[in-house]
Amino acid sequence: MVTDIRNTTHAVEATAVMKLLPARPRLLALGEPTHGEDALLDLRNELFRQLVEQEGYRTIAIESDCVRGLVVDDYVTSGTGTLDDVMERGISHGWGASAANRELVRWMRAHNVRADAEGRPASERLRFAGFDGPLEITHAESPRRALTGLHTYLASRVDADLLPCTADTLDRLLGDDDRWTGPAAMTDPARSAGRSPEAVRLRLLADDLAALLDQQTPHLLATAPREDWHRAHLCGRAAVGLLRYHHSMADTSPARMTRLVSVRDQMMAQNLLALAERGPALVHAQNAHLQRPKSSMRMGGEPLEWWSAGALVSARLGAGYAFLATALGTLRHRGVDTPAPDTVEGLLYALTDADRRLVDAPRLATALADARPAPRRSPWFGYAPLDPDHLADCDGLVFVRDVPESR
Repeated sequence: MVTDIRNTTHAVEATAVMKLLPARPRLLALGEPTHGEDALLDLRNELFRQLVEQEGYRTIAIESDCVRGLVVDDYVTSGTGTLDDVMERGISHGWGASAANRELVRWMRAHNVRADAEGRPASERLRFAGFDGPLEITHAESPRRALTGLHTYLASRVDADLLPCTADTLDRLLGDDDRWTGPAAMTDPARSAGRSPEAVRLRLLADDLAALLDQQTPHLLATAPREDWHRAHLCGRAAVGLLRYHHSMADTSPARMTRLVSVRDQMMAQNLLALAERGPALVHAQNAHLQRPKSSMRMGGEPLEWWSAGALVSARLGAGYAFLATALGTLRHRGVDTPAPDTVEGLLYALTDADRRLVDAPRLATALADARPAPRRSPWFGYAPLDPDHLADCDGLVFVRDVPESR
């Protein structure tokens, strides 16, 4: 069996990844089992560079606010703003402070500067996208930015009589942003504004605005850049999704948290499907957001199950979606020590002393079928070990032996 497992491993390189797949996927998803570790993000950056240079990939999408991500994309494509500013404003969850994320954005901008100097077409430029909703662990954003972005785009391009409302009406219904963003609403439905009369009205208006955007597509594409139309659609998805999320925050039923995590991943999936229409992209997020089997977790002592963004996208794209999970050996600065030998991580840890390896996950699952590896248990809540039952549903597995503390 050891020989069979050894034959499933390769260097973590773009060419090796593509050999695991039947064809180049439109979306290549790379998961991670924990957030905020620069070693894992450095691996992502290196793989993206290889995909750009060898496989024609031009976009990277990360688990960050989709609307704020436009700030980073503007910098990457046209140099708008400064690197310090876009890292602070354009990447959510506090991850703009990551040295690896900063290096990614810096490299992408430098690549595009070289491409422009060489006279390459705009289609050769690298693009950055966030694909998460405008959400944080502690709260959800106000729908103001997304709704007003969509309304402003339409108001400047279509007959005013077609608009379902004025900008002043939106502003009045939105009210103070603090009524939407208060952290107390995450745990107390009574503190949420998501089912107020104003929120109900805003959901209808968001739907009408999104419908108008679709109805006017021929005119809009003929009179303004296609990129503006794509961004308006992103704002529409974010507005509709955010208002649905706020509506679920006000839910008092036992299904409240399941609805919230499901709405979030649905927003992610819609953003990824939109990106898939524009060309191949590398997607990076937590494994649970990208896997094909149902995702699960415990929150507030209650078990939750939902279909992840990856499961939703895979169901739509088939072979156009590929998923590489990441597993790790040690994360000692978080109290995660050498894995038990009867786990998948433990078997791989004992097999190789290489810092990182790419594993043919379906072949490994077949080789381990009789061994039935045990699930690993983590002493730290921020690290989610690989579920051995999910191994066969991965197209590949990236194994990082030892994760050093981030710089």
